[in-house]
Amino acid sequence: MSALQIYDTTLRDGAQGVGINFSVSDKLRIAEQLDQLGVSVIEGGWPGSNATDTDFFAQMRGHRFDHAVLAAFGATRRAHVRAEDDPQLRALFEAGTPIVTLVGKSWDRQVADVLRTTNQENVRMISDSVRWLTAQGRRVVFDAEHFFDGQLSDPDYALRCLEAAIEAGAETVGLCDTRGGMLPDHIQRVVGEVVARFGPVAGIHCHDDSGCAVANTLAAVRAGATQVQGCVNGYGERTGNANLCTLIPDLQLKMGMPVISEEQLHRLTVIARDVAEIANVAPPHSAPYIGTSAFTHKGGQHVDAMAKAIYTYQHIDPEVVGNRRQTVVSELSGRATVLTKAADFGVDLGDDQALVRRVAEQVKQLEHRGYSFEGAEASFELLVHRARGHQPPFTLIDYITLIEQREGRAMVCEATVKVQIDGVAVHTAGEGNGPINALDAALRKALTPTFPAIGETQLFDYKVRVLDGQDGTAAGVRVLIESGDHRRRWSTVGCSTNVIEASWMALADAFEFAIVDCRRHGGAHPETAEPAGLS
Repeated sequence: MSALQIYDTTLRDGAQGVGINFSVSDKLRIAEQLDQLGVSVIEGGWPGSNATDTDFFAQMRGHRFDHAVLAAFGATRRAHVRAEDDPQLRALFEAGTPIVTLVGKSWDRQVADVLRTTNQENVRMISDSVRWLTAQGRRVVFDAEHFFDGQLSDPDYALRCLEAAIEAGAETVGLCDTRGGMLPDHIQRVVGEVVARFGPVAGIHCHDDSGCAVANTLAAVRAGATQVQGCVNGYGERTGNANLCTLIPDLQLKMGMPVISEEQLHRLTVIARDVAEIANVAPPHSAPYIGTSAFTHKGGQHVDAMAKAIYTYQHIDPEVVGNRRQTVVSELSGRATVLTKAADFGVDLGDDQALVRRVAEQVKQLEHRGYSFEGAEASFELLVHRARGHQPPFTLIDYITLIEQREGRAMVCEATVKVQIDGVAVHTAGEGNGPINALDAALRKALTPTFPAIGETQLFDYKVRVLDGQDGTAAGVRVLIESGDHRRRWSTVGCSTNVIEASWMALADAFEFAIVDCRRHGGAHPETAEPAGLS
């Protein structure tokens, strides 16, 4: 393994991101995920600053990770207060973590305007705090806040702050681009100067306000930084911190620095998505390495080239980071895309070029009318099956939806559905909190006696998009429905100038796909059946 430390601050700096609110349970679960990933240090939070962090450290007392070491975060002592008398430093000590990370000012303007003290007192605050904690047996990391801004303002003073921490016993000095405004060439030069003066003790902590957090961190590593700080999925204040899900594979695969094991790297995508699920903030589809679009191919020319030489539009094998290659179907798709997507769900169309051309042309015609199969792969799979002669398990005869609002009464939404199953007309009715919910209830009632798999499914998401805003309420709409069971999820699409009709199309496809998928697995229970190509 490399001597480079991966220092994760998701539970502290990442928790300061807008929309992120970790409970104690969340933090405990994420800490275990981070340990599985193989990071060197897990910064758990700021004990004493809030009840959640204090409780987290209390529950972590005595806990040993398989790979990581736990760190508590806090600030240097207050001005003109002895370190041993500072309640915040005492809380850091009592957290019982092997590592304590202290943040202190290294920008002279911050010392004057924020701390409201002298430069000399700030240096003593750094020195006294580090020395007291090291005397208590703690390993100390000193985070030099606003270091690069301080270096531009008064380089001698910024270095004095680092020197005070190192002489007092800090094992690492984290150089912080706190405002996130620096660029890689400047970061590399300054970190190089720090390493030349103090040796291999520099860490790097970058924010992404200029979009350069990852690039700045890599530049710091090239200059000799031995600790990399960041957050899973790039969480953090404002625009976030350096994204460890990008940094780790960049360091390992591009720079040849094995910071975690190959097995841990293979878990990167799963862990990133699990943490996102806990945080309730989905990572962007386009996130490098771990995003759902990171290895997804749409253009027909690209897909055709990939079929001939897989390296052409992928810089790594997605399996290395636990992701997978996908192709999406759209009006840009050619025959190669249709062949590849059909193969994904187990259908080989290689010998039927006429069918492939027909499906590709149908996709283009439907997308011209407003359909989108890019996010509705189940509807595309059904389209292929129908082109090959698949007979639907049920057909619509008619449906009626009713919405009634009378004074003094709650709104009533009802739907009646008549479908044909095995030559028999089945007529049912259902109620719901809206017309689509009522249609869903009525169709379930009609299908479940014959197709029990329908009872396992539920609707997870429902989206409506207006296709041409110039037409106002008369505009065409596209409806995307995400359904699923205990084993998998699938998406379907409908398109019409009538939102109920578009919804019916997507809903009917969702149920038909559930039936077809169950038949494909021989009626196996959703939890035990082998997964098919769709996700």
